[in-house]
Amino acid sequence: MSELLIFFLIIGLIIVLGSLRTVSQGTVAVITTFGKYRRVMAPGLNLKLPIIETIHKRISVQNRSAELEFQAITVDQATVQFKAMLLYSVLNQLEDTIVNVAFKFVDDRNFMQALVRTVEGAVRSYVATKKQSEILLLRRELIEHVKDQLDSTLESWGYHLLDLQMNDIIFDQAIMDSMAKVVASNNLKAAAENEGQALLITKTKQAEAEGNAIKISATAEKEAAQMRGQGISLFRQEVAKGMSEAIKSMDNANADASVILFSMWNETLRHVAEHGKGNVIFIDGSTEGMNKTLKELIAVSQGDIMKEARKHG
Repeated sequence: MSELLIFFLIIGLIIVLGSLRTVSQGTVAVITTFGKYRRVMAPGLNLKLPIIETIHKRISVQNRSAELEFQAITVDQATVQFKAMLLYSVLNQLEDTIVNVAFKFVDDRNFMQALVRTVEGAVRSYVATKKQSEILLLRRELIEHVKDQLDSTLESWGYHLLDLQMNDIIFDQAIMDSMAKVVASNNLKAAAENEGQALLITKTKQAEAEGNAIKISATAEKEAAQMRGQGISLFRQEVAKGMSEAIKSMDNANADASVILFSMWNETLRHVAEHGKGNVIFIDGSTEGMNKTLKELIAVSQGDIMKEARKHG
């Protein structure tokens, strides 16, 4: 009797332990009864009927990613290689969504195959309408196009597209070489334009500097000429004033003004001899010539005296 009791206790313990199931956080378990859907187990410790209930599939509700590699052909027959990263997750944890995910495809392998082919089809349909030179510039537009095409399809399978990234867009080597040449030629063109503009600016600045220098030099020359003219005028005025005063003094002393003129005559000859620098100057040294010169100097001095008198009159 005791052995039979022990046997039933062991059988009962096995049944109880077989009825306990643990579901990890971030996943749910789909339960079927004889192959038919029955319910969904939430994360944690759960009870299931032994033999009758079976865990059909454990479904992760966390984000999942997939790396894709495929190629497409542009409208100008250029082959483009794509490497993309797809980030997706279960749409939500509602029972209808979980059931859809669990029974839509035979297994995960078939689901991934359908997902990859759907992304490839969306990319190829877009690339087929563009030229190879436009693809790199339209990366963002390409991603938006694929998302628009993929969102509704994934939702019908119970999934939601979180992100799509085109990590690499690679052309054939011949196309890459030609694109590199185009970029290089554009860079050379831009460099030449910049160099031309820099040379133009340099020449313009040099011309402006030369113009300013000429203007400053001309202004300085003008001012110097004015100052020289004013100096000569003042010198002449002072000479005339001195001669006038000297003649007045001679007249007051009843002396002959010819003495002053004779002295000026001698000073002129001495200055010419000292500073002539080899130039030949003919001066009439005869008595008649001296008399003539003295008369002319007297006439000039009298005229200066009259002007000075009127000025101070």
